[in-house]
Amino acid sequence: MSSQPSKHLETFENPQKDRDYTIRIRIPEFTCLCPKTGQPDFAQLQLEYVPDGQCVELKSLKMYVWSFRDEGAFHEAVTNRILGDLVAATAPRFMRLTAEFNVRGGVYTTVTAEHRAPDWQPPQEVKLP
Repeated sequence: MSSQPSKHLETFENPQKDRDYTIRIRIPEFTCLCPKTGQPDFAQLQLEYVPDGQCVELKSLKMYVWSFRDEGAFHEAVTNRILGDLVAATAPRFMRLTAEFNVRGGVYTTVTAEHRAPDWQPPQEVKLP
């Protein structure tokens, strides 16, 4: 197999540094293991961010997400860890990660974690008639 899971996140230079814009990435096949039972947990990740100097490269993101497949992790911990790693790699103006975990024992879990650069203010929303 030529591709392997990896914790390394590659980035590339933001092509439009002078503008706030939003990148949305949907990752429907996230898996990790329940740290209590070892059974697989499945989730859809929704990443939204306003880049500053760097953007995350998608193939490396795919390999990074894959690297959690055999790791035990609580939903809250893994969501915050992924957000922390992405923030460390890209230093965005704003980033939000939402993890919607599939049912386990009759319970659905959704965890949302956010990062906001201290000097960044969101643009005012424009509502057209």
